[in-house]
Amino acid sequence: MTDIPHTDLVEAHGAHSKRHPLGVAAAVGALGIVFGDIGTSPLYALQAALQATGHALPQGFEVTGIVSLIFWALTFVVSIKYVAIVLRADNDGEGGILALASLVMGKCQGKKLVDADDSTSPQKLRLTFFLVLGVLGAALLYGDGAITPAISVLSAMEGLKVQAPSLETWVIPGTLAILIALFAVQRRGTGHLGKMFGPIMSLWFAVIALLGLYGIAQAPQILMALNPLSAIRFLLAEPEVAFVVFGAIFLALTGAEALYADLGHFGAKPIRLAWFAVAYPALILNYMGQGALLLNHPDAADNPFFKLAPELAVLPLVVLATLATVIASQALISGVFSLTRQAITMRLLPRMTIISTSGEAYGQIYVGLVNWLLMLATLLIVLGFHSSANLASAYGIAVSGTMLVTTLLLYRVMAVFWNWPGWVALGLTAAFGLIDFGFLSANAMKLFDGGWLPLAIGGFVAFLMIAFREGTLAVQQRLAEHSIPFNKFLSSINDLTLLRLPGTGVFVTRLEKAVSPMLAHQIEHNRVLHEHIILLTLEPTKRPRVRASERLTIRDLGNGIWSVKVKLGFMQRPDIPTALRGCSKLGLKFLHDDLHYYIAHESLVRRSQGERLPGIFWFAFHFMHRMGLRAADYFNLPPRKVIEVGFRVEI
Repeated sequence: MTDIPHTDLVEAHGAHSKRHPLGVAAAVGALGIVFGDIGTSPLYALQAALQATGHALPQGFEVTGIVSLIFWALTFVVSIKYVAIVLRADNDGEGGILALASLVMGKCQGKKLVDADDSTSPQKLRLTFFLVLGVLGAALLYGDGAITPAISVLSAMEGLKVQAPSLETWVIPGTLAILIALFAVQRRGTGHLGKMFGPIMSLWFAVIALLGLYGIAQAPQILMALNPLSAIRFLLAEPEVAFVVFGAIFLALTGAEALYADLGHFGAKPIRLAWFAVAYPALILNYMGQGALLLNHPDAADNPFFKLAPELAVLPLVVLATLATVIASQALISGVFSLTRQAITMRLLPRMTIISTSGEAYGQIYVGLVNWLLMLATLLIVLGFHSSANLASAYGIAVSGTMLVTTLLLYRVMAVFWNWPGWVALGLTAAFGLIDFGFLSANAMKLFDGGWLPLAIGGFVAFLMIAFREGTLAVQQRLAEHSIPFNKFLSSINDLTLLRLPGTGVFVTRLEKAVSPMLAHQIEHNRVLHEHIILLTLEPTKRPRVRASERLTIRDLGNGIWSVKVKLGFMQRPDIPTALRGCSKLGLKFLHDDLHYYIAHESLVRRSQGERLPGIFWFAFHFMHRMGLRAADYFNLPPRKVIEVGFRVEI
């Protein structure tokens, strides 16, 4: 067996290192994509916190204390934890909970990340723990993805009631219409709309900052909220009430996790610039302005955001808020699409049809099944909760759980990858974890008031991911048990084969170190073999992208048989014809000839005794396996050149 060097391979799946644009233009773009969710939180966050006090007319110290809590939460959690620290934890330029989990599941040798096989590594238990953490965090974001469009658009449309109470009956129909239109245009992609997002969100932040300054001018004493003693005084005055309010205050932070997930679009520097120069000061000014309004007019607590504006400006503000909330929803929907693609590549979800909506930006994709399921869930949530105030009780628990998972995973990054002193990593983890756990505990109080909804969605998605992962490993184990070692196969190939056909047969297999049962099945029944055979294995890694020079491993097994392993990052397309063109450039000239692709079509059968999967996991995996996209379509194979070989697999 000989290996072929592949250092001169031309890049086939996109650049390994992402170069992000820098400067003001990139920061404006980040405003549109990254900060849509957290940027629209002033529509409902302070209103929900005031409602949580149980007082129809809030007292002055309550208003100042709540605004102070929001200020310090934004400062400590978003500015320090996420913008200053978490953004440094990029996995080859990508962010998000699954990217972070993949990062900590690797082993660090010097400065190079080496993938660890979670099915064979001696660190299996530890890797399984990190994988489960990542799955739980990702699943909770699916729950957030269903709720965010609903609460964002609802809160914007409720501004109609401030302008004209008679329009209240149009809030729900208008919200449903906007959401249906939003999901309907997803297939067209966000390329053209994306150019509008930055300027619109820039206008949004400018407007809410001016409204905040207008409010502060009416009651400058609200600036006392900058003093942390105001927050402490409120917490100590009524601890039980303050604990409930603490959960509502978390609504001001809900876009922080999305901020990290969108790291791959812009890079850390533009995000930091946009946050500290525009988003952070605008948010603080607006919350201060709303608080100032409430000091003079406590009766405005039912909708302080819109009542902060002059009467003539309310209707234009409703229009702008609706645009901003649609952008916020769009960013999260796109994030769910990206999360789904990562999960598919990491073998946590079955193959689905993924449509690229841009010839230039690989990150712009459309996943139809996810889009329509998400739309259905969002519409049902609007119909079930009716108002943003009711929905606020369901919002927050999923994101707070994801934030806690991020903190736990961040500890390993700080301690192992960054080599920070143990006391620094542990101290920061304890501080962040205490705050995250406090938010999670406070939000847990809303469990029976709607908080069960994102947990139910997240729990269901996590169950599906774990079931599919375990089922996939069980299938791979059974295939390995029935495979034939290379040496034994090669020594008997002349006895088994009666005829060698011209051309090349490409067998797509999960097994790298043995002959696939599919190939043995083919020879046993047909007694023929192509002149050239490629045993091709796709190996997903825990990195977003794999360098061209590292992607292909080619071995000559003899008798015209070659083993080809293609390493792919979770942000790269599993395009087999493109990979084979790379092999051709490395010397396998026969790949220019007629190619025939062999794909296994596995019929799963449950073993009567000793089955690896419990009953409920078996049924979930079996259903997803049957509903998944055909391998030939997922791997971009030419339909007329594909032969499916069917056989039964007992697990």
